[in-house]
Amino acid sequence: MAIWAVFLLIFLMAIGVPVAWSFAAVLGYLVFVFDVKMTTLLLQGFRSLDHIILLALPLFVLTGYLMKSGGIARRLVDFIELIVMGRRGGMGASMVFASGIFGAISGTATAAVASIGTIMVGPLAQRGYPRGYSSALLGMSSLLGILIPPSITLILFGVVTRQSITALFAATIGPGLLLIIGLILFNRFCAGRLFKEEVTNFNLGDRTRGKIFKSAIPALSMPFIILGGIYGGIFTPTEAAAVAVVTAIFIGFFVYKDLTLRQLRESVVSAGETTGTIILILLFSFMIGRILTAERVPQELTEAITTLVQNPILILLMVNAFLIFTGAIMDDLSVTVVIAPLFMPLITTIGVDPVHYASIVACSVVIGANSPPVAPILYMACRIGQVSIHKSIMPALYLIGAVGIPVMLVTTFVPELSLFIPRALGVL
Repeated sequence: MAIWAVFLLIFLMAIGVPVAWSFAAVLGYLVFVFDVKMTTLLLQGFRSLDHIILLALPLFVLTGYLMKSGGIARRLVDFIELIVMGRRGGMGASMVFASGIFGAISGTATAAVASIGTIMVGPLAQRGYPRGYSSALLGMSSLLGILIPPSITLILFGVVTRQSITALFAATIGPGLLLIIGLILFNRFCAGRLFKEEVTNFNLGDRTRGKIFKSAIPALSMPFIILGGIYGGIFTPTEAAAVAVVTAIFIGFFVYKDLTLRQLRESVVSAGETTGTIILILLFSFMIGRILTAERVPQELTEAITTLVQNPILILLMVNAFLIFTGAIMDDLSVTVVIAPLFMPLITTIGVDPVHYASIVACSVVIGANSPPVAPILYMACRIGQVSIHKSIMPALYLIGAVGIPVMLVTTFVPELSLFIPRALGVL
């Protein structure tokens, strides 16, 4: 019955039913099949939402919108272009770096696509980058917001699996940096071989360079404030989200003066709409999880797989393949809050640390969100890049094969890549 529920979820999403209502339909199916008392289930679901860390969700989402409206994203891009200008593959590398820094502030991939993509896809096209390729690179690099802390995906994973959010944040720094390096090297290879990049030697005076650098300092201070505060023990991830919002508003209004009251209102409304969808999905997923746990579905899944396969390496490869497959046909939230927790008992049985497993899940989300047929981030990047999805599919598959999957495999089979930093910081 649980397997049919997963297929029902996939089918509903495939035919275009909104994610939240797809979850609601699956919940209704499970309630009917297992004859669950809805009043008790609703109470348990609302209690699961009563978690202080979930306050960070709307705040980090709002930070992402404010960065775009307040001119913070544009200053980040200008600063990175100043560093890499005149080098082969420099423009593509600047988009990767900008997405990484943006992720270190907002924690969302969709905000990174909208903010960085709006600023950079046009200039990339002027430099000779095919729009299909640049959109695929945008989609892949924007997902650094999942790996570079803070990350909304990891917050959801931590809430669902009851793991330390701070430890999860630290665990994905290594894979995130590895993905940045891989994307930059792949882009440099492509810029010289698959297409001709027009490299321009900018003759900026010292005054102009100094102006760009000075203008970027407030924007660059945000990741240091947020991450330094979290790992320095000054404030919790939830408090860091509040600090991020206040800092973004202050910089947008009083430093750059690009943020207006109208833009602030629009950012709050957009953040509210996004958060409302996430909370609905979370509520339904918590209730689905309660039913599956009561029916011992994760335990039976573990027993079934370990009966067929005893080799831990093969089990990890099987889990990787299934996470990528489900990520290709479901959105990242579905994979994080429904599919990934099902494998938690299996993963811990073969000796994998739950924090390490969170890194594996995050890497699978990066791959799945850019893999057809669903590929929500890739579709969004193509809309921003004003290009047909068909022109981005092959570049996206090249990026996944040459960078995404190798990073996921290294993350899976080199646990220290994920566990070294949490242990060094004393959060694991």
